[in-house]
Amino acid sequence: MEFINPNEVVSPQGLYSHIVKVPSGTELLFISGQLGIKPDGSTPNTIEGQSDQVFSNIVTILKSQGLGVENIVKLTTFIVAGQDGQAVRNARIKYLGAHRPASTAVYISQLVDPAWFVEVEAVVSTSVN
Repeated sequence: MEFINPNEVVSPQGLYSHIVKVPSGTELLFISGQLGIKPDGSTPNTIEGQSDQVFSNIVTILKSQGLGVENIVKLTTFIVAGQDGQAVRNARIKYLGAHRPASTAVYISQLVDPAWFVEVEAVVSTSVN
């Protein structure tokens, strides 16, 4: 994959790249929105706990396919309005480190269950070349 930030637009203002170019013939995987739900079905009651679990779930899903965070092409993050976006950012940094996929983050009024504070979906490439 190639991460591109054209000089003709402002540099990314966050943890993302403007463009991610995926090599021709590369298989893409689409990971459904992950919530802060633990394998035992419990949900932490804080945005920090849920954010950590969301990214832990994504890493676990990637590992199940023999992939790592470097395979993430695009993330879309939904944060419930009034929740701390910095908590989501902190969890993202913890799990993704310096990786900067294309990204979109939006605040929304509510997820399907009011106990959920954040949801993240991902597009993943099976190749990092």
